[in-house]
Amino acid sequence: MNHIISIRDLSRTEIDQLIDEASRIDSSVSFDQSLKGKILALLFFEPSTRTRMSFEAAMARLGGTSIGLDSVEASSMAKGETLADTIRVVSGYADTIVLRHPKEGAARLASEFASVPVINAGDGAGQHPSQTLLDLYTIRQSMPLEGISVGLLGDLRYGRTAHSLAYALSLYGATLHTISPKGLELPTSIADELREKGTEIVEHRDVSEIIGTLDVLYVTRIQRERFPDSASYFKVASSYRVTPDLLTGVRERLIVLHPLPRLDEIDPGVDQLPYARYFEQSRNGIPVRMAMLRKVMG
Repeated sequence: MNHIISIRDLSRTEIDQLIDEASRIDSSVSFDQSLKGKILALLFFEPSTRTRMSFEAAMARLGGTSIGLDSVEASSMAKGETLADTIRVVSGYADTIVLRHPKEGAARLASEFASVPVINAGDGAGQHPSQTLLDLYTIRQSMPLEGISVGLLGDLRYGRTAHSLAYALSLYGATLHTISPKGLELPTSIADELREKGTEIVEHRDVSEIIGTLDVLYVTRIQRERFPDSASYFKVASSYRVTPDLLTGVRERLIVLHPLPRLDEIDPGVDQLPYARYFEQSRNGIPVRMAMLRKVMG
């Protein structure tokens, strides 16, 4: 069964195939009806705008339909039903399940009980493979992926998008520069694993130290909802900000990405600069997720 739970479940060849398929879809001028009659179940137990709506739009563009839930309170889990039982039940209603859940490992658990493919749309501070695929797709629109220099800026401890992207970029020989507030560094387990595979990871405290050497600056917000208490969050809130001045003298081909939503970590003045690609990045979620749905549903 073609579950997509982690970017680590995909080989570089499979990633390239999905990106190539997304590119073909993106260049097509007509809607595809290849999933006509299929039903997608969207189980979102955390808030979402882009991921949920782009999966729904992707399914519609493929001729299928979507059903779903957008909170625990709206489901029988509010009555005490387990995630495993919910997944078993929904598997009888749909051809694929897209799951977002606040607990790391929830998507992997769901895949063990589902009788249809499961796509992980984010599990706590774990993985977010569809976001990573659209990130890679956006980068490849501007430059080859092989051997690029990428800065990961922000909350790298709780930021699942950064975790997934770091794993994926390691397959392409990228150099990773990590820049984060104290206490929000890339987890040691991830950094050690990637270094053992030959990935160069360089830690920094100030993005201005290396901004002029980067091909990609990937910015993430501080994940307030992952913090154990408000005091811990406010200690690091607003500790970094990308401004037009920061981007003076950068490489001409630099692109700035952000999985969104943003708070104040990117100045709105950056939006008008040629480096800003985060809204294109968001739009790219539709062709990429169309490619993913076609893969898991045949």
